[in-house]
Amino acid sequence: MLTRRSVCLLPLASRLLPSASSRILDTHTHFYAPARPQGVPWPKPGDPVLYQTTLPDRFVRLTRPLGVTGTVVVEASPWLEDNQWVLDLARDNPVIVGLVGNLQPGTPEFKGHLVRFRKNRLLLGIRLNGKVIADRLPRPEFIEDLKRLADAGLELDTVGGAAMLPELVRLTDRLPALRMVIDHLPFDPPSSPALRELGARPLVYAKVSNVLRRTGDRVTTELSYYREVLDELWDIFGEKRLVYGSNWPVSDRVAPYADVLKVVMDYFRARGPAAVEHYFWKNSLAAYRWR
Repeated sequence: MLTRRSVCLLPLASRLLPSASSRILDTHTHFYAPARPQGVPWPKPGDPVLYQTTLPDRFVRLTRPLGVTGTVVVEASPWLEDNQWVLDLARDNPVIVGLVGNLQPGTPEFKGHLVRFRKNRLLLGIRLNGKVIADRLPRPEFIEDLKRLADAGLELDTVGGAAMLPELVRLTDRLPALRMVIDHLPFDPPSSPALRELGARPLVYAKVSNVLRRTGDRVTTELSYYREVLDELWDIFGEKRLVYGSNWPVSDRVAPYADVLKVVMDYFRARGPAAVEHYFWKNSLAAYRWR
């Protein structure tokens, strides 16, 4: 139970954030257990930040004081059965509201895997690397499989930086009904003609999950340092297509979770209560259709 004294000792972010939004839905976390008998393909042993048991109970302890109410897990493992592992984990951990799986469209196995995993309502979509998209975009079977994804009401997360943006324009030209979430914005450089073109497409969403930067030996949490790139994303995607993601625990390489949250909360609070509600959960509901 929090006493008056313990509340005063909490970081400022912990005291201010819960009341800023009616809920906070983190659309980008990774869960894994290196001590499993089969181990994990990622992260690699020797990584002092990431190579440790990272499960929902740890996430809840860290984020509940900050007002986080749920998360979408993005599967980084290429092992097929790790998709099921997360879905099984979600059965006993309601903080997980959905999974962005790791399946490979354009392969003979994709259709069967999609049929299997979409039976679980927690499968919300899949994620693809920009290089994979570029390599497979000319293949008719790749487009057909992504059409299956869209027809099933599922979305596509994309990861890969600014270099992939022209390929995403071409993909959305081919499949305008496919919902897409661009991971880990802002990029360096923060904007481009292709990003602006994608911003004009109503089913493309921007996941603002890559804000904080290390400069020398420090990471600033002053909003003024990031305002320009955040203003660009606001200008491109508007109030209703920016979504919150932390990229936890990878974000721990840069800054503690509370600092990651603080900067974007400061920015969207300044935009007003409606902007806060849209960014921290309403837009993710439209992008991912979690329940």
